[in-house]
Amino acid sequence: MKKLRLKKGAIIGAYLIAFSLTGMSAFFVSQNMQANNPTEEDIEYVNSSIIDDKEDREVIKEDVKMAKPYTNEEVQTLKYFYDYQAEAATQEKSILYHENTYIQNSGMDFGLTDTFDVVSVLDGTVVDVREDELLGTVVEIKHDNDFISSYQSLSEVSVKKNDTVKQGQVIGKSGTNTIDQDLGNHLHFELYKSGSVVDPSKYFDQVISDTTEENSTSNGTTTEDTNDNSNTNEETE
Repeated sequence: MKKLRLKKGAIIGAYLIAFSLTGMSAFFVSQNMQANNPTEEDIEYVNSSIIDDKEDREVIKEDVKMAKPYTNEEVQTLKYFYDYQAEAATQEKSILYHENTYIQNSGMDFGLTDTFDVVSVLDGTVVDVREDELLGTVVEIKHDNDFISSYQSLSEVSVKKNDTVKQGQVIGKSGTNTIDQDLGNHLHFELYKSGSVVDPSKYFDQVISDTTEENSTSNGTTTEDTNDNSNTNEETE
């Protein structure tokens, strides 16, 4: 049987055709890849700042409002803080009478026929628990922003000095004292800011970081003073 041999020219032509087809295939594949891949302008880079990193996450502190020193909604205000700028009718409700002496109230008095829970107005640390001849049982708590709250005429106490307390935590129960015993069962509450007594009503339900001394009325007394050494007017007979 006779073998067929391709001429040299035919072989070279076949190689050229194969090379051309390979080049064309590579060209079309390249074009297709470019069409399917986004260009540099189409790429959106992710900024690392949007990554939620727990270590770098900023903690947002919730605004804290000062609570009232009781939770029973039936509790009523019996006496108000004495404000020199208040109307005469309000000032009359801000005077205590003890041993023939009128005393300007340096706090607020809250009362109810039945004994009620007394709670801390803010988070803080108990700095004093004591018995006072006129004021009764007293608990003082130090808070942030240079506040000190004083709870007087308590019948029971459930905290001790150096205890850490939370806002709304029960620290005792209402009771009586000697200086304003006519009020019966009640809580005498005082609030101090930077060492000076202030009107509690102007701080209740207010964000503490927003309050300033200009928002309150102070009579200049400090936590070392008590109700019996406030400015007094002796009764004339």
